[in-house]
Amino acid sequence: MKRLFYFILLIAGFSSIHSCKDLTDEEGNPLLDLNDNTGLNGPRALSREVTDFGLIAQYQYNGLLLSNVITEKASLTNVEWSGDKISKITFKGFLDLDNDGTIDTDSVSYTQQYTYGNLGKLTLISENRTIFRRTPPPVGSPPGTPPGPYAVFAKTKSMYNLTYSSTTAKLASIVMKRGNDVTSFAYTDYTKATYSYLGDNVSSVTKEVGKLTGTVFEPAIQNYKFDFSSYDSQISGYTLLPFEYKVSVLISTDINDDRSLMLSPNSPKRASATDMIPPVPVTVVVSTNYRYDPQTYMTQGFGINYFYKPL
Repeated sequence: MKRLFYFILLIAGFSSIHSCKDLTDEEGNPLLDLNDNTGLNGPRALSREVTDFGLIAQYQYNGLLLSNVITEKASLTNVEWSGDKISKITFKGFLDLDNDGTIDTDSVSYTQQYTYGNLGKLTLISENRTIFRRTPPPVGSPPGTPPGPYAVFAKTKSMYNLTYSSTTAKLASIVMKRGNDVTSFAYTDYTKATYSYLGDNVSSVTKEVGKLTGTVFEPAIQNYKFDFSSYDSQISGYTLLPFEYKVSVLISTDINDDRSLMLSPNSPKRASATDMIPPVPVTVVVSTNYRYDPQTYMTQGFGINYFYKPL
């Protein structure tokens, strides 16, 4: 339920924002502002996602290739390439691991290795993750005593298997298995995401979260459905990001599937999230109108401002 409340607060709350401030990229070049009469001609890259509350993401490039992404609380994602394919992604920073709508104070570090199948499609991601938690103040400390330094709280290993539709070649599912990184390693947890489409756009995503007993997937402890509809015919700025990076965003936490609109070439004007566990499922619905530049790239939607830079 907390995730559903966060979903409506994040999207509906941002929908009232209409900042039109001019920005520059990391090299000082002017970005596309939000004036309907301006725009970029020729190749472009997505540079920033911002609201009046602050930076959501800043994208940095090495030539034409995405190299780094800076997100909330100065978190840093590093993207490594092997030829024209992403081979490794590393992250150091802070995430909303418990999906309560607030970035955690625990620090997270992970490395993801990417494996591709015979057709060049991403099929397997292996991840090693460490969570750091600040030690509490010593017993008997005066009120207001700050916590101690960060120390390792948990280490896990995860495996993500990606499958694709045999008819459309689109992403069909991501199944994750995870276990604590200990001597007697065993997978103990799972998530399953299943994707449906309307044309080229993601129309719905179901997410199950549960426990593994050996090779048996126990009944889901959490079960959500995210729907996206009323797509426009313009260009989503997320089409400028690599598919593998977008997958990395989706799997950064157990439930980040409201971001699945990143996989679509167009932008949905309506989105909903449903908690499927209660006897009567609970649904939250939000909607938006988009703004576009003359080249039909979105510049604002759900209150998020999108800025671009020339390539």
